Formats: sequence, structure tokens, C-alpha cells
Amino acid sequence: MAVLALLVPSFMLGVILLLGRYEDFLLPPVQPPEEPAEPGLGSLRR
Repeated sequence: MAVLALLVPSFMLGVILLLGRYEDFLLPPVQPPEEPAEPGLGSLRR
């Protein structure tokens, strides 16, 4: 029973980490938003 108490949490952690890796492979890479050619009138950047 003690071995089972040690194996179950580590198994659950491994499953969570593997699901995160699987999600990284499924989702497309995040691309930064493109900057507009001319900033709008309300922009504070110069």
C-alpha cells in the first residue's frame, strides 16, 4: 500500500506533464500581432 501511495501521485504528475506537451504539439505557434503601418490618432507612441 505504501508503494501505491507513492506511485499514484507521481503517475498523475507524469500524465499532467504529458498532456501539456501534447497540447504544445497540437496548437499552432503564437505569432506576435503585426504593427500597423501608421499609428492611429489615439496612439501615444511616436
